[in-house]
Amino acid sequence: MATLLIAVGTFVAYLVAYHTYGRWLGRRIFQLSADAIVPSVEINDGRDYVPTPKEVVFGHHFTSIAGTGPIVGPAIAVFWGWVPALVWVLLGSIFIGAVHDFGALVVSMRSRGQTVGEVAGRMINRRARLLFLAILFMALTVVIGIFGLVIAVIFAVYPVSVFPLWCEIPMAVAVGFWVYKRNGSLLVPSLIVLGLMYVTIWIGAYYLPIDLTAWGIAPHGAAAAAAGQSPYLNAIVIWTVVLLVYCFFASVLPVWTLLQPRDFINSHELTLALGLLFLGLLAASISGGGIEFVAPAVNASPPPDAPPIIPFLFITIACGAVSGFHCLVSSGTSSKQIRREPDAKLIGYGAMLLEGGLAVVVILACTAGLGKGVYDYDPALGRYVAAVHDGAAVTGVEAWNKYYGAGSWAKMRLPEMIGGFIEGGANMLAALRIPVTLGIGIMAVLVASFAATTLDTATRLQRYVVTELADAVGARPLTHPWAATVVAVLTGGGIAMIAGPNGPGSGGLILWPVFGATNQLLAGLSFLVIAFYLLRHGRPVWFLIAPMALMIVLPAWVLIVQLFGDGGWLASRQWPLVGIGGATLLLQFWMVVEGGLMWQRARGVAPPPLPPLIRSCAACGHSLRNPKSAVCPECGSAALTRELLPTAGAASR
Repeated sequence: MATLLIAVGTFVAYLVAYHTYGRWLGRRIFQLSADAIVPSVEINDGRDYVPTPKEVVFGHHFTSIAGTGPIVGPAIAVFWGWVPALVWVLLGSIFIGAVHDFGALVVSMRSRGQTVGEVAGRMINRRARLLFLAILFMALTVVIGIFGLVIAVIFAVYPVSVFPLWCEIPMAVAVGFWVYKRNGSLLVPSLIVLGLMYVTIWIGAYYLPIDLTAWGIAPHGAAAAAAGQSPYLNAIVIWTVVLLVYCFFASVLPVWTLLQPRDFINSHELTLALGLLFLGLLAASISGGGIEFVAPAVNASPPPDAPPIIPFLFITIACGAVSGFHCLVSSGTSSKQIRREPDAKLIGYGAMLLEGGLAVVVILACTAGLGKGVYDYDPALGRYVAAVHDGAAVTGVEAWNKYYGAGSWAKMRLPEMIGGFIEGGANMLAALRIPVTLGIGIMAVLVASFAATTLDTATRLQRYVVTELADAVGARPLTHPWAATVVAVLTGGGIAMIAGPNGPGSGGLILWPVFGATNQLLAGLSFLVIAFYLLRHGRPVWFLIAPMALMIVLPAWVLIVQLFGDGGWLASRQWPLVGIGGATLLLQFWMVVEGGLMWQRARGVAPPPLPPLIRSCAACGHSLRNPKSAVCPECGSAALTRELLPTAGAASR
């Protein structure tokens, strides 16, 4: 019953926060106006800037910020106990994470859809722009390298998820064409596709699990090398390459063809899954079976090699409480699709609260649902069977210990943490008489779908960052969308292909330790940009000071411990981590200094105006300096788009 009360209580708290604190931010602080001209209407290029209903943008935004972050982070952090994790998720999402996402969305929306790094150049100074863009490039490179690995691991460990995930793509494209080319409705076909998705999950679970190891392909590079094969011929590398090829095309395609309809479908998928999990808790409580905690409320005796709960809890749980990656989604894609300013409250503030709700469910699944049992896949039977120890099913604390009782922090690996949520969630679904094999399929597809959404959104975001960096340093060829996307894919893929702990394909695991702190530092710097926006427009900033300080100090503290502590990266000569961690710390310190020097001078001073808008060529992307040109001087194409006029007052809002 305790788990059910916690689930209900947290969701009520989120509803209250949305209608009180969220409303105050929208009306008093950001002063959202239905009469304001938004970037999607002002530019509307049919590719990145597309006026879109708020329900669709919400689906895109939520699934992009969620990914596996609110799953992996809480699944690891409950190692310290479920109470600290729950408190940080609840308070962090309401007072820090949702404010951060909302603020970044509004600031970008009022800067013609520029990324928060580009906005920093106007709000602080030009050096801050370059510093922030450099940090964004490093962070997104790590994200692409890691999330490609995460999905590949899910495919390798849970082959039941492969078939449904790839089936979703053509179905989403069909929905996009139906809506935008045939002027059809969106809700009905997306619900039909959601139903078809569950049919494909059933097929994948019972009839078509795609397991590359069954075809003689090694699960990872280390296994391939041990078998005398090329270490690059392994399941992780193959799936990562396939995913990156997909990401290239997903990034350059117009948002309406794939990104919007797929994310809208995924948002329905999550809503349905959360509803089923909640009903599972309710059914178990009513039936008397109960789904109760088997994990400690607070782990008073963590292993000697475990990092201290403070400050590492606030870095381990990022998405679900606050995450710097969210400012990239807010300012990179979502701000270019909103068609009315008031929609920003639902998308910026509301989506983060729903992500907090997902993190709460993950905590309950890993600390209570897991106690109902753990499972092994039996290829002969074609389904999952209960794990057995000494002739009895592994349940209760023993099931918890399978994942969290390894006796060492270092032995807690990514597949196990994802598995803790998937199998714990399947146990909650089992209370609704959903078979465990099908339940595991539902949860595995949910995780893989979100991770894929984050991966291709991150690739599109990296395209924007590369374009802005290239423009800043005068590297004009890299401003073309295809060229910028190639850079994004090759850098992220290069990280993934490094020979990590399990050989080629697991390179993302090398940089995993630096990802958490770098991501959270990004949130602190994003808060700094939001604060400068409010400062320049004479609006209150007091409510941002504590969150901003927290998200600057705590990640820096973690990086310093990781770099210079006993057994840290410097002492163990882990040079890739030393390089990225040290550079991130230095750039962050430099940007904070730049902000401190400008703070008083910026108060009440309007930022520089946005540059005039000009036409560009749809064929090659060349910007036309002569507004009367009939053809592109670079390629001769007459397909000129974005015939735009400067918007009076756009820079002063």
